[in-house]
Amino acid sequence: MKVSKKTFGLLPNGKKVHLYTLKAGDLALSLSTLGAAWTSLRVPSSLKGTDDILLGFSSFDGYVNNKYFGVTVGRFANRIGGAKFSIGGKDHSLYKNEGENTLHGGRIPFSKKVWKAEAYEERDGVFVRFELKSHDGEEGYPGNLWATVNYGLTKANEIVIDYEAKLDALCPVNLTNHAYFNLAGEGRGIDVLSTEVKLYCSSYLEVDETLIPTGVILPTEGGPLDFKVRKPIGRDIASLAALKIGGYDHCFVVDGEPGKLRPFAEVYDPFSGRSMRGFTTQPGLQFFTGNNISSLQGKNGVFYEKYGGFCLETQHFPDSPNKPDFPPAVFGPTQDYHEKAVFAFDW
Repeated sequence: MKVSKKTFGLLPNGKKVHLYTLKAGDLALSLSTLGAAWTSLRVPSSLKGTDDILLGFSSFDGYVNNKYFGVTVGRFANRIGGAKFSIGGKDHSLYKNEGENTLHGGRIPFSKKVWKAEAYEERDGVFVRFELKSHDGEEGYPGNLWATVNYGLTKANEIVIDYEAKLDALCPVNLTNHAYFNLAGEGRGIDVLSTEVKLYCSSYLEVDETLIPTGVILPTEGGPLDFKVRKPIGRDIASLAALKIGGYDHCFVVDGEPGKLRPFAEVYDPFSGRSMRGFTTQPGLQFFTGNNISSLQGKNGVFYEKYGGFCLETQHFPDSPNKPDFPPAVFGPTQDYHEKAVFAFDW
């Protein structure tokens, strides 16, 4: 096991950004203190050698201008309808950055901040602990929040994730990572439509035309969102591609008991022979197929196109603060936020 640290770049305000690279088992994961972002994940394969399987950028400037590739998202991942919520009879207005809604934390979310970071080693792996304070009133959210996110690699070829937050006032919290995966290798020019996915999700959230949940939970069975049996991403995507949504961008309900670490996905790439299994304690999973990617220059001059990667964002349900029937996503002085996830790789 090994961990290294180097200067990644300087922001216009002179703040230094560092890049950590963790090596354990047969994997190598690089992480930036800007956005607590995953910048690369090198994974071997039985058929095609070793590849970086994360979409991203070759230069530091790419990550300065990065929207969501690989970043840690907060205070509240996904969408909050009307960019507002109420707690204890008090209304809170948020920054509108997607029409009338707020998305992934607002104007200057956690993904745009420089996190404090420290590497450490445990018996089974190497880790980086990222820490960030969000002050009362930032982006309209109440209370001071202290977030800690631990990302690590284990000897068993797993990425292990531990999200924590403490608050001094009641506030919605929803942390996730927004990595774009392509198990064939990010630079090979192969889209993810042939990638095979199984989701441990028997239902999903119905949404309106702005992707805000209506509050209705629907079964996946028999439709394009039915992934109970492993199938290529592209098999049933045509009916969604013809719509405004452009593909998969849905919040699925993870089967089993929230708070318990349980499987949410199995992914297999026939080109490389790589596979990935996911486990989470969270109630929801946003499955996204890069529907809005278009001629985006990524690593080593390669251009990413639509369906060039997929995201598996474990999270609380979108718009939970405004949906009392959803699993509660408001935390505070007497209840800390704590969620876990694991991504396990094989080839």
